Amino acid sequence: MATYLTAVKLFILSSLVWQFILNRLTPEQRFQIVQFYLENNGSVRNTYRALRPFYRPQNHPSEQLIRLTMERFRTTFTLIDNSHPQRLRTVRTEEAIATVERSIEKDPNESIRHRAQELDLCPSTLWNLKKDLGLRAYKIQLVQELKPNDHQARRRFVEWAQNEIAVVPDFHKRILFSDEAHFWLNGYVNKQNCRIWSEANPQVYVETPLHPQKRTVWCALWAGRILLQKR
Repeated sequence: MATYLTAVKLFILSSLVWQFILNRLTPEQRFQIVQFYLENNGSVRNTYRALRPFYRPQNHPSEQLIRLTMERFRTTFTLIDNSHPQRLRTVRTEEAIATVERSIEKDPNESIRHRAQELDLCPSTLWNLKKDLGLRAYKIQLVQELKPNDHQARRRFVEWAQNEIAVVPDFHKRILFSDEAHFWLNGYVNKQNCRIWSEANPQVYVETPLHPQKRTVWCALWAGRILLQKR
């Protein structure tokens, strides 16, 4: 097992070394390697020999480096390093504002990050462009789901209440409206709103019981008073 791990480490180290050496070649030198490789019908040995007059012995590309250069050319189709991506556009032009407006009309629910990637803009610029358009971020609201029969039930209740008020004028003062809510007693933490800034992961954990204690509060409201009950 130790021998296997040593071999893996040596392989990774050698790959990093070759990648470092490959990155030291200029685009012109890589082009020369590709050119000689094609002229010699894909022979690495002949390409190595053809490159001798152009290099000193201490910096002559090895056969392994020639293979890596050709493999990189086959997979990326380029001889230029692209390790540093181009900076996204930060301009706030009329054209950019119009593009953002059309994108928002098409999909108003898309996030800032995804829209910025699609439009090739910085997220901060996109945020400012939304302000230029007079837009604000709004959260969705959760409401009780209504079933198809609920509309008819509401209509029947209104008709019944109107009939009762016709008989007893202060009937609406006798209606009791009630609701209840649950409050957790274990100090519930919403991890979506909790962020810890640190150079390393502090590994902070919050233990939560399987069945946390809670207090249920029931409240009723009517014209005469407020009824409150805890349990």
